Amino acid sequence: MELAEIIKTADGFRVEVNSDKERADVILDRPPLNVITMKQREQMAAAFDALDREPSVRVIVLRGAGDNFSSGGDIPGFLEQTPEHLSNLAYNVAAPERCSKPVIAAIQGYCFGVALELALACDFRIVTESALLGLPEQRIGMIPGSGGTSRLVKMIGIGRAKDMAMRSRRIPGREAYEWGLAVAVVPDSELAKEVDALVEELKYFSPLAQRTLKKVLNAAQDAPLHVGIELEGEAYGRLRSSHDFREGVESFKARRKPNFRGI
Repeated sequence: MELAEIIKTADGFRVEVNSDKERADVILDRPPLNVITMKQREQMAAAFDALDREPSVRVIVLRGAGDNFSSGGDIPGFLEQTPEHLSNLAYNVAAPERCSKPVIAAIQGYCFGVALELALACDFRIVTESALLGLPEQRIGMIPGSGGTSRLVKMIGIGRAKDMAMRSRRIPGREAYEWGLAVAVVPDSELAKEVDALVEELKYFSPLAQRTLKKVLNAAQDAPLHVGIELEGEAYGRLRSSHDFREGVESFKARRKPNFRGI
């Protein structure tokens, strides 16, 4: 699906592209809690795929409109789905991880259930001090079903993952940062500024090297040590012949800012 069509038909979210800033925002927008429906999951996955192909976009930001990121999924809607459909929910939620470009989740207010699972699939999470993160599925006799358990264990360890998920505990922004779920915690009023700064920082680097590094890191988390090292070495060798690497070396020698072209 083309980006223009997705922007026009998006249900429960908006996509804003700022070509001058080389940035796109995917904005959860079903106020006041920005509940995420089944249809929206599929549309958002298509949006990330389209933004990955959009040459004017370097960095993507996932955020919520209003005071909350999202309270999670449309709970009654689960009863309308087949078991087979529910078993494959993680694929759509993994769209930010599959996207080759950096994806930042800007989290304020509620971030529960599938909303947290979406955020965990992003590359960076910035939270506010008033944010609350949680997987509340135990409260309705269910478990997380879109990758939340697996990603949480890898990020914070089995003990903390059990403490958070098995108790349906809401983790404040400061604690989420201390546990390693977020790269920064800021006052609510500073969230946009912090996100803007990270977008600008990420745009400095070679797009080609950045895409390659994200792929290698994602693969490394599931690979045995020496397989991961082999993948890293193969990618390192391929980048050796790129324009961006030569430009990086030349700019380093000349003590000037590099002009990366992503090739």
